[in-house]
Amino acid sequence: MPRSSYYYEPCSDDAFNLAMMREIDMLFLKCPFYGKRRISAVLKSRGHEVGVDLARTLMKRMGIQAIYPKPNLSDPSPGHKKYPYLLRGVEIERINQVWSTDITYLRMRNGFLYLTAVIDWYSRYVLAWRLSNSLDGLFCRDVLREALRKGTPDLFNTDQGSQYTSIEFTKILLEAGITISMDGRGRALDNVWVERLWRTVKQEEVYIRDYVDGLDAHRSLEKYFGFYNEERLHSSLGYISPGAIYRK
Repeated sequence: MPRSSYYYEPCSDDAFNLAMMREIDMLFLKCPFYGKRRISAVLKSRGHEVGVDLARTLMKRMGIQAIYPKPNLSDPSPGHKKYPYLLRGVEIERINQVWSTDITYLRMRNGFLYLTAVIDWYSRYVLAWRLSNSLDGLFCRDVLREALRKGTPDLFNTDQGSQYTSIEFTKILLEAGITISMDGRGRALDNVWVERLWRTVKQEEVYIRDYVDGLDAHRSLEKYFGFYNEERLHSSLGYISPGAIYRK
């Protein structure tokens, strides 16, 4: 069994921080260009004593940052290689042309988990997903290996997070003959289809549930991703499900 199979115990925190992380999650989904200062200002306007330092700490814990170009974008993580972004102006014309992945914060009743997924850009099909209570790279590699059992893309796009720039992660892609592309740091729109997936998952599933624990979240998300892939009709796909498009 992969280590990630045991990651369903949510991270815990004090009640105030958890409540603020939920507020930040919903605010960031609506305004992803808000940084720590604006988020702090909004929370204060709602009567919450959240200073800039606490907003920064909670956003870091959630793995989110404002979407805007930041300085020193050319500097890779220590010991890790940064790859250029290769998708600007590229027309997506078929399945398995481009896949991408990302991580998002997932709130629980008494804690939080992280959700990752691999998506095919052309069909919007979710090839694999995983939950974890840690931001280490193991569950990211597990989900990548599971996705590769269903096919092999020409190009794989990620952000510059250490989970994806690590030698262990890029080695899996390079050994499969897959070209690697990476977003500019803080530029979530370079990975637009995953960002839209997170918006859909949170609005249609996460925000209308009250997950008791990680196992409850896993069971509910398993049903949702089955619905998303096989039943949910996408207007941009001509009202056809991602699974039907991917299997054509």
